[in-house]
Amino acid sequence: MVARRPPALDRVDINILAALQRDGRSTIQKLAERVGLSPRACLERVRRLEAAKIITGYQAVIDIAHLSRPINVFAEIILDKQARQAGFEQRLLRIDDVVECWQVGGTVDYIARFVCPDLAIYEALTTRLIEDPNLGVARIISHVALRPIRRFAGYPESLLARTND
Repeated sequence: MVARRPPALDRVDINILAALQRDGRSTIQKLAERVGLSPRACLERVRRLEAAKIITGYQAVIDIAHLSRPINVFAEIILDKQARQAGFEQRLLRIDDVVECWQVGGTVDYIARFVCPDLAIYEALTTRLIEDPNLGVARIISHVALRPIRRFAGYPESLLARTND
């Protein structure tokens, strides 16, 4: 099976992506006005971007502070054996408190963001990870977040234009 090449993006597609990042609930009518298309043409482009998996979904951004006061911890995780990566990654995928995780290069293997009700729950969670001999976690270095300075709000428009064809 030949992999389908994503569609070429023009300036209008990039403007659609940028606008939807800022306001994913925008109506097609408003979006069309913003990018200078008819509603039908705009809808067709949005559907094409969705079909190409460039737009993978829409979600609400929740201000958790209005609901609870969880702790955010950024954890640097080091494995003792790289051969255990798959099992470790599968375990992280099953932990609801891990809201984001990246495999990284350098002196650590992963950086994970935990959002837990309190520090005791985080400590118990990471203790279980370290003590499980099947996971091979050598060390976890924890950084408790004090306050956000800038949150992710979408990719820079300069990255939306594909230049590496």
